[in-house]
Amino acid sequence: MLQCARRAYAARVVPPRALARSSLPTRNAGGSLAKLTVVQLPDQLPAGAGHAGRAYSTAAPGAVPKKKKVWDSVDEAIADVRSGDVLLSGGFGLCGTPDTLIEALAKRKDEVKDLTAVSNNVGSGELGLGKLLYTGQIGKVMASYIGGNKHFESLYLNGQISLELIPQGTLVGRLHAHAAGFPAFYTPTGASTAVEEGSIPIRLKEGGMKAGVAIPGNKKETREFNGRKFVLEPAIAGDVAFIRAWKVDEVGNCVFRYTANNFSSTMARNAKLAIVEAENIVPVGSLSPNAIHLPGIYVDRIVKATAPKQIEILTVATDANAKDEKPADPAKKAALESRHRIARRAAKELKDGFYVNLGIGMPTLVPEFLPPGVKVWLQSENGVLGMGPYPPKDKVDADIINAGKETVTLLPGSAVFDSYESFAMIRGGHIDVAILGAMQVSQAGDIANFMIPGKLVKGIGGAMDLVSNPDKTKVIVVMEHCAKDGSPKILKQCELPLTGARTVSQIITELAVFDVDRHAGELTLTELAEGVTLDEVKAKTGCEFKVSSQLGKM
Repeated sequence: MLQCARRAYAARVVPPRALARSSLPTRNAGGSLAKLTVVQLPDQLPAGAGHAGRAYSTAAPGAVPKKKKVWDSVDEAIADVRSGDVLLSGGFGLCGTPDTLIEALAKRKDEVKDLTAVSNNVGSGELGLGKLLYTGQIGKVMASYIGGNKHFESLYLNGQISLELIPQGTLVGRLHAHAAGFPAFYTPTGASTAVEEGSIPIRLKEGGMKAGVAIPGNKKETREFNGRKFVLEPAIAGDVAFIRAWKVDEVGNCVFRYTANNFSSTMARNAKLAIVEAENIVPVGSLSPNAIHLPGIYVDRIVKATAPKQIEILTVATDANAKDEKPADPAKKAALESRHRIARRAAKELKDGFYVNLGIGMPTLVPEFLPPGVKVWLQSENGVLGMGPYPPKDKVDADIINAGKETVTLLPGSAVFDSYESFAMIRGGHIDVAILGAMQVSQAGDIANFMIPGKLVKGIGGAMDLVSNPDKTKVIVVMEHCAKDGSPKILKQCELPLTGARTVSQIITELAVFDVDRHAGELTLTELAEGVTLDEVKAKTGCEFKVSSQLGKM
């Protein structure tokens, strides 16, 4: 499967195209005859016509400017980075991160400080941007997801670093806005949440939440269009962009490999100074113009990438011949069975050919339980449509990951693209169903799933974007009915910061299934799990709900 995807990609990028031309009559706008130029591919050339070698160019080599952008020294290439700069760093997790450039900048820790780092996330441990955190060169982070970076989380919660949490689609949108010359743009993402209200502190005082807020969040202006609320988001302007690309020619045209594009092309378009580390530096004319993801006009300097690729979460397919081992601990076994029950029920909501986005955690179990004959296209917000299962150990590719940073495969017919394209699909309502986990859900369909103030900062990620168009994308929440302390997770009103307001259409737990009337703000119980009573569900639910006249079983 993976080899098939590789062959398809290679077929699109590698073959040379020698062009020949002939002319046929056609009619112009005024109706008179004109000449139509016809392009002939190599297999259509007349007898005796030769190929133009491996070069894709159709003009004489002397017509190409001689100035090249390749630098022999990485240290010299980054010499213009200054303290206080806004540094845009490409990558998603550890996929596509410009580690060669980051390592060179880390060596300047005594002279380059107080950087504002803009990235989807902040590395893992000392890998990626984590290296600059440990050298103390970053004063502020603008990111969508912190994830498991405990060092950064500790710095923020103790008031030692600034953080502006930004929804993932909004982050790439703000970068794109500046690149395209727009001062700001309106988005539905984050409306009626802490993002609009500016209630997430950018910086706490030394000592953390109990000491108070040093820098409050930014309250956003809103406006209604066609009955929907939109948030005005300002553009982000970068001073320097660090980018990693697969193939780069000597004038800066870039080709990215699979999911290693993510934020990179948008960041390069944005910054005053874009520096690319290339895995392969190739001669001018050796890349097909059709294959270019980032034109050279946006690239200022090129260096050779020397840092190895990293994999944040290596995940491989289970050996089909391996014995299926279930947890021996009764509690763990019950928890696994509960999660499978929820995922199995959620799978019944999917129809053949649906475009589906799955959140991190329990939602990723859903494809295992698709009904016979049902196949879906899985979209991953880091730039995949047609995501496949985990790879065999010998087919692992560091450039093919999902939104959870796990190694995956690509299905035949799949497509890869950058983060800006991905969130256009999401916000535009082109995804049929989004299945997400949650910490809390309200009876009106509000969802909270990204942070516990003062205690836990995982980040927003793509969740706010995924729930931003609930009239076109059905949002299903899968979760345990109660928290670990036994408190209900389905409430009259969410107590945690909202991911989205009135966005959830269905809630599936191990006990029951609820349909949500988002406009009326009401819940209806539609199914009970085997062995579960109505009284039990009432006792474990923190709000009132209706009971369907046709109450079924999960």
